[in-house]
Amino acid sequence: MWRNLLNAFNNDNLYTQALAEAHEMLDIDLRMIEASVRSLRKSDDGSIDVDILKLDKQINRFERDVRQKVLTHLAVSGPTELSGGLVLVSIIIDIERIGDYAKNIHDLAQSHPSKLHGGALEPRLAIIEEKTLFIFRETVDAVRAHNVDKARTVMELYKESLSAACEQVVRDIVEGRAKDLSTETGAAIALYARYLKRIAAHSRNIVTSVVNPFPRIGYREKK
Repeated sequence: MWRNLLNAFNNDNLYTQALAEAHEMLDIDLRMIEASVRSLRKSDDGSIDVDILKLDKQINRFERDVRQKVLTHLAVSGPTELSGGLVLVSIIIDIERIGDYAKNIHDLAQSHPSKLHGGALEPRLAIIEEKTLFIFRETVDAVRAHNVDKARTVMELYKESLSAACEQVVRDIVEGRAKDLSTETGAAIALYARYLKRIAAHSRNIVTSVVNPFPRIGYREKK
Protein backbone atom coordinates (compact mmCIF):
# COMPACT_ATOMS: atom_id res chain seq x y z
CA MET A 1 0.00 0.00 0.00
CA TRP A 2 2.73 2.47 0.95
CA ARG A 3 4.64 1.95 -2.29
CA ASN A 4 1.48 2.68 -4.29
CA LEU A 5 0.97 5.79 -2.20
CA LEU A 6 4.51 6.99 -2.92
CA ASN A 7 4.02 6.40 -6.62
CA ALA A 8 0.90 8.55 -6.54
CA PHE A 9 2.70 11.28 -4.61
CA ASN A 10 5.60 11.34 -7.04
CA ASN A 11 3.16 12.36 -9.72
CA ASP A 12 1.43 15.18 -7.87
CA ASN A 13 2.90 18.22 -6.17
CA LEU A 14 0.16 18.53 -3.54
CA TYR A 15 0.57 14.90 -2.54
CA THR A 16 4.35 15.31 -2.41
CA GLN A 17 3.94 18.29 -0.10
CA ALA A 18 1.45 16.41 2.06
CA LEU A 19 3.80 13.45 2.43
CA ALA A 20 6.69 15.74 3.37
CA GLU A 21 4.51 17.32 6.05
CA ALA A 22 3.59 13.89 7.43
CA HIS A 23 7.30 13.09 7.70
CA GLU A 24 7.90 16.38 9.48
CA MET A 25 5.09 15.55 11.91
CA LEU A 26 6.89 12.30 12.75
CA ASP A 27 10.14 14.18 13.37
CA ILE A 28 8.36 16.62 15.69
CA ASP A 29 6.74 13.73 17.54
CA LEU A 30 10.17 12.22 18.16
CA ARG A 31 11.50 15.48 19.58
CA MET A 32 8.47 15.77 21.83
CA ILE A 33 8.69 12.19 23.10
CA GLU A 34 12.41 12.33 23.84
CA ALA A 35 12.16 15.70 25.59
CA SER A 36 9.11 14.70 27.63
CA VAL A 37 10.70 11.46 28.78
CA ARG A 38 13.83 13.34 29.85
CA SER A 39 11.64 15.83 31.72
CA LEU A 40 9.84 13.08 33.63
CA ARG A 41 12.70 10.66 34.23
CA LYS A 42 15.87 12.76 34.40
CA SER A 43 14.80 16.12 35.81
CA ASP A 44 14.10 16.93 39.45
CA ASP A 45 12.01 19.98 38.60
CA GLY A 46 10.05 18.88 35.50
CA SER A 47 12.04 21.23 33.25
CA ILE A 48 12.06 20.59 29.51
CA ASP A 49 14.40 21.80 26.76
CA VAL A 50 11.78 22.31 24.02
CA ASP A 51 8.57 24.33 23.76
CA ILE A 52 6.20 21.36 23.94
CA LEU A 53 3.02 23.39 23.40
CA LYS A 54 4.47 25.13 20.35
CA LEU A 55 5.47 21.79 18.84
CA ASP A 56 2.03 20.35 19.55
CA LYS A 57 0.42 23.28 17.73
CA GLN A 58 2.76 22.70 14.79
CA ILE A 59 1.59 19.11 14.54
CA ASN A 60 -2.04 20.21 14.64
CA ARG A 61 -1.43 22.74 11.85
CA PHE A 62 0.30 20.12 9.73
CA GLU A 63 -2.58 17.71 10.25
CA ARG A 64 -5.10 20.27 9.00
CA ASP A 65 -2.84 21.19 6.09
CA VAL A 66 -2.36 17.58 5.01
CA ARG A 67 -6.12 17.02 5.05
CA GLN A 68 -6.66 20.13 2.94
CA LYS A 69 -4.02 19.12 0.39
CA VAL A 70 -5.44 15.61 0.08
CA LEU A 71 -8.98 16.95 -0.27
CA THR A 72 -7.92 19.48 -2.91
CA HIS A 73 -6.07 16.86 -4.89
CA LEU A 74 -8.95 14.38 -4.80
CA ALA A 75 -11.44 17.06 -5.79
CA VAL A 76 -9.40 17.64 -8.95
CA SER A 77 -8.20 14.12 -9.76
CA GLY A 78 -11.33 12.18 -8.84
CA PRO A 79 -11.52 8.74 -7.22
CA THR A 80 -8.62 7.10 -9.05
CA GLU A 81 -6.17 7.98 -6.27
CA LEU A 82 -8.66 7.80 -3.41
CA SER A 83 -6.89 4.96 -1.58
CA GLY A 84 -3.62 6.90 -1.38
CA GLY A 85 -5.36 9.90 0.09
CA LEU A 86 -7.23 7.78 2.60
CA VAL A 87 -4.00 6.14 3.76
CA LEU A 88 -2.32 9.46 4.46
CA VAL A 89 -5.34 10.96 6.19
CA SER A 90 -5.57 7.81 8.31
CA ILE A 91 -1.97 7.75 9.52
CA ILE A 92 -1.76 11.45 10.36
CA ILE A 93 -4.47 10.83 12.96
CA ASP A 94 -2.12 8.39 14.68
CA ILE A 95 0.81 10.78 14.29
CA GLU A 96 -1.20 13.57 15.93
CA ARG A 97 -2.26 11.31 18.79
CA ILE A 98 1.36 10.39 19.50
CA GLY A 99 2.10 14.08 19.94
CA ASP A 100 -0.77 14.30 22.41
CA TYR A 101 0.64 11.45 24.49
CA ALA A 102 4.08 13.07 24.46
CA LYS A 103 2.41 16.20 25.81
CA ASN A 104 0.65 14.05 28.44
CA ILE A 105 4.05 12.77 29.60
CA HIS A 106 5.28 16.34 29.95
CA ASP A 107 2.13 17.27 31.90
CA LEU A 108 2.83 14.30 34.18
CA ALA A 109 6.37 15.60 34.75
CA GLN A 110 4.89 18.92 35.84
CA SER A 111 2.57 17.18 38.30
CA HIS A 112 5.37 14.92 39.58
CA PRO A 113 8.36 17.28 39.34
CA SER A 114 10.84 15.06 41.16
CA LYS A 115 12.60 12.47 39.02
CA LEU A 116 10.21 9.55 38.50
CA HIS A 117 11.66 6.21 39.59
CA GLY A 118 9.77 2.93 39.49
CA GLY A 119 11.15 1.39 42.66
CA ALA A 120 10.89 -2.39 42.39
CA LEU A 121 9.13 -1.91 39.03
CA GLU A 122 11.99 0.18 37.64
CA PRO A 123 13.74 -2.60 35.65
CA ARG A 124 10.51 -3.44 33.81
CA LEU A 125 9.54 0.21 33.39
CA ALA A 126 12.95 1.04 31.91
CA ILE A 127 12.60 -1.80 29.37
CA ILE A 128 9.12 -0.61 28.37
CA GLU A 129 10.44 2.94 27.94
CA GLU A 130 13.41 1.76 25.87
CA LYS A 131 11.26 -0.43 23.63
CA THR A 132 8.69 2.31 23.10
CA LEU A 133 11.36 4.74 21.95
CA PHE A 134 12.89 2.04 19.74
CA ILE A 135 9.50 1.23 18.20
CA PHE A 136 8.79 4.85 17.37
CA ARG A 137 12.23 5.49 15.89
CA GLU A 138 11.87 2.35 13.77
CA THR A 139 8.41 3.52 12.72
CA VAL A 140 9.84 6.81 11.46
CA ASP A 141 12.52 4.95 9.50
CA ALA A 142 10.08 2.37 8.09
CA VAL A 143 7.68 5.05 6.84
CA ARG A 144 10.41 7.19 5.29
CA ALA A 145 12.02 4.24 3.49
CA HIS A 146 8.76 2.25 3.00
CA ASN A 147 10.69 -0.65 4.57
CA VAL A 148 8.31 -3.60 4.88
CA ASP A 149 10.67 -5.76 6.95
CA LYS A 150 11.24 -3.00 9.50
CA ALA A 151 7.50 -2.37 9.67
CA ARG A 152 6.86 -6.04 10.41
CA THR A 153 9.48 -5.97 13.16
CA VAL A 154 7.68 -3.07 14.83
CA MET A 155 4.33 -4.85 14.57
CA GLU A 156 5.69 -8.03 16.15
CA LEU A 157 7.63 -6.25 18.88
CA TYR A 158 4.54 -4.40 20.03
CA LYS A 159 2.37 -7.50 19.97
CA GLU A 160 4.83 -9.91 21.59
CA SER A 161 6.55 -7.92 24.30
CA LEU A 162 5.32 -4.40 24.93
CA SER A 163 1.54 -4.30 25.24
CA ALA A 164 1.31 -7.06 27.86
CA ALA A 165 4.29 -5.69 29.79
CA CYS A 166 2.63 -2.28 30.15
CA GLU A 167 -0.60 -3.83 31.36
CA GLN A 168 1.24 -5.99 33.90
CA VAL A 169 2.91 -2.93 35.43
CA VAL A 170 -0.47 -1.24 35.78
CA ARG A 171 -2.04 -4.37 37.31
CA ASP A 172 0.79 -4.73 39.82
CA ILE A 173 0.16 -1.18 41.02
CA VAL A 174 -3.65 -1.37 41.06
CA GLU A 175 -3.68 -4.76 42.78
CA GLY A 176 -1.30 -3.62 45.52
CA ARG A 177 1.82 -5.55 44.63
CA ALA A 178 4.05 -2.46 44.28
CA LYS A 179 4.23 -1.91 48.02
CA ASP A 180 7.40 0.17 47.95
CA LEU A 181 5.73 2.97 45.99
CA SER A 182 3.81 5.88 47.45
CA THR A 183 0.28 6.43 46.19
CA GLU A 184 1.41 9.44 44.19
CA THR A 185 4.35 7.68 42.56
CA GLY A 186 2.31 4.56 41.85
CA ALA A 187 -0.34 6.64 40.09
CA ALA A 188 2.33 8.45 38.05
CA ILE A 189 3.97 5.18 36.98
CA ALA A 190 0.64 3.65 35.99
CA LEU A 191 -0.17 6.70 33.85
CA TYR A 192 3.32 6.70 32.33
CA ALA A 193 3.08 3.02 31.40
CA ARG A 194 -0.27 3.64 29.73
CA TYR A 195 1.05 6.65 27.81
CA LEU A 196 4.01 4.61 26.57
CA LYS A 197 1.69 1.81 25.52
CA ARG A 198 -0.48 4.20 23.53
CA ILE A 199 2.55 5.74 21.80
CA ALA A 200 3.69 2.25 20.80
CA ALA A 201 0.17 1.26 19.72
CA HIS A 202 -0.19 4.30 17.46
CA SER A 203 3.30 3.62 16.08
CA ARG A 204 2.20 0.10 15.27
CA ASN A 205 -0.92 1.45 13.53
CA ILE A 206 1.23 3.74 11.40
CA VAL A 207 3.57 0.99 10.20
CA THR A 208 0.68 -1.28 9.26
CA SER A 209 0.18 1.14 6.35
CA VAL A 210 3.57 0.04 5.01
CA VAL A 211 2.51 -3.62 5.05
CA ASN A 212 -1.25 -3.72 4.58
CA PRO A 213 -3.83 -2.48 2.09
CA PHE A 214 -5.99 0.40 3.30
CA PRO A 215 -8.86 -1.69 4.79
CA ARG A 216 -6.39 -3.48 7.10
CA ILE A 217 -4.51 -0.44 8.41
CA GLY A 218 -4.31 -0.81 12.17
CA TYR A 219 -4.66 -4.61 12.02
CA ARG A 220 -2.27 -7.53 11.78
CA GLU A 221 -0.95 -8.59 8.40
CA LYS A 222 -3.12 -11.16 6.69
CA LYS A 223 -0.98 -14.07 5.59
